Amino acid sequence: MPITITAESELIVGTALVVEAQAPHPPFVAVFEDDGETGYFYALDTSIDDNPIQDALHIYNAADVADKQRPSEIKIGWSQDGKKVVLLINGHPHAIFDFDAKRGYCRTGFPPAPEDSPWGVHGHAWSDAAVELFA
Repeated sequence: MPITITAESELIVGTALVVEAQAPHPPFVAVFEDDGETGYFYALDTSIDDNPIQDALHIYNAADVADKQRPSEIKIGWSQDGKKVVLLINGHPHAIFDFDAKRGYCRTGFPPAPEDSPWGVHGHAWSDAAVELFA
């Protein structure tokens, strides 16, 4: 998977953390956040003034993670064209945004994509084919 890692951090699930990753070329940004209870991955388009958040993907509920006390490694990597981004936890892809297709994929498939958003057409179900976007 040829990606450019633009952010990485150690994570203790359930401990507040925000990791922001700029695309190699503006205007896209991806953000991972653990607020102490849940982990989410956000797609932002900074060229939109009123609300740059385009989509959000649920990664985990901290209470449900069996080995949450063990440190994990978060990496956020971008495709060569800077329009696709992957969230890796311990080297394993957990979420992907495709800014061109306005589509998000996550292993929980949650939340349902908003129907009134261009990002809501496809839902958030995981597809192993999404990893091929980085081939």
